[in-house]
Amino acid sequence: MTGSKRVVFFDCFAGASGDMILGSLLDLGLDLAELRAELDKLALHEYRIEAVKTAKAGFSATKFDVLDLKGRPYDSEAHDRIHSNGYRHGRHLDEILEIIDGSQLDPVIKEQSISIFRRLAEAEGKIHATDPAKVHFHEVGAVDAIVDIVGAVTALHLLQVDKVVVSPLPLGKGFVRCQHGIIPVPAPAVMELLKDMQAYGSEHDGETVTPTGAAILSTLARSGPMPPLEVISTGYGAGSRDFWVPNLLRAVLGQEQEETLRGLACPVDSVVEIEANLDDMNPEFYDYIFESLFKHGALDVFLVPIQMKKNRPAVILRVLCREEDQAQMVRIVFRETSTIGVRVKQWQRFCLERKIVSVQTEYGEIRVKKALMEGEEVNLAPEYADCKRQAELYRVPLKQVYNAALRAAGADKPMG
Repeated sequence: MTGSKRVVFFDCFAGASGDMILGSLLDLGLDLAELRAELDKLALHEYRIEAVKTAKAGFSATKFDVLDLKGRPYDSEAHDRIHSNGYRHGRHLDEILEIIDGSQLDPVIKEQSISIFRRLAEAEGKIHATDPAKVHFHEVGAVDAIVDIVGAVTALHLLQVDKVVVSPLPLGKGFVRCQHGIIPVPAPAVMELLKDMQAYGSEHDGETVTPTGAAILSTLARSGPMPPLEVISTGYGAGSRDFWVPNLLRAVLGQEQEETLRGLACPVDSVVEIEANLDDMNPEFYDYIFESLFKHGALDVFLVPIQMKKNRPAVILRVLCREEDQAQMVRIVFRETSTIGVRVKQWQRFCLERKIVSVQTEYGEIRVKKALMEGEEVNLAPEYADCKRQAELYRVPLKQVYNAALRAAGADKPMG
């Protein structure tokens, strides 16, 4: 196998919080002493950490806790709140960023931890119409949040994780009490943090996704199904509450392989296919729709002729795009076509290595795309736009310029 990436997939069937994330990563096999040694670089002296084996509905799991110096646990789910004003005994954002930036942690860990805290403060600042720099973290919650956030980033770094994927997040129901009073579940800050993430309403009674958990996952991970992995290990992090399902977060550590066809080294990625049936739209509009889709990141767009009920002629509009561009592609299809519904599928895509070279021909310079498999050239394709331009310039047939480019690039056979 070649070109593999280490991936952690978080299966959040009961939600996610900072302590559950860390518990699951420790349960994967991360050494607690190694994590503790890294966290000691923060120069915080008001806590200690503990990870113990426990069981939830028969599942073995790790419960991670941040304890005060008397051995009392900080309740991450109770204190996982940010307070925008009126709590002078708290730490504001700049103080926390100074603690992280002034530590001896790896620069990558610092950068990612700071990004999470900024995202967290910006979300709460927006909810309370407060400058993020003026957001204060409650004294107890601040220590817990620092350890959970920096700890999660550090754990992923120690596990040498290249990519993080998270399942759609279940959002509970009801109300929860915080320093601001009674707020609905999911908390407003959680909803703000989960923009562009996949989530759904659930029957869990109470808070399932905490602000710290949402901040960590929305900053470090992308939403989606579990990718194809060669599984290395599985770990479970235990939460403090009990629901009708085991209050666990499952972490799967695996190798995502670029080579997934036996004996063939070929890069693979994931793409999304969006399609819609169109039978009542002016076909003159298709050119504009294609341009708009390509402009906003579509990898390919094409039409497939079909016949619908009562033998009505129609087409299927198909759009291939990257996962992160899916929402924008769907918006364009709805806005620019007559459809009222789209279908979405996810595919694995195997791609040959490609490179562009320029060749000199009797008709000028032409770019040629070369496709390589395991270092061997398997295909050549002159750029159509270049060939068209030079054919018009020299007033010769297009295929004459095309064949000249193929010859210059070393092709054995010209176009027929």
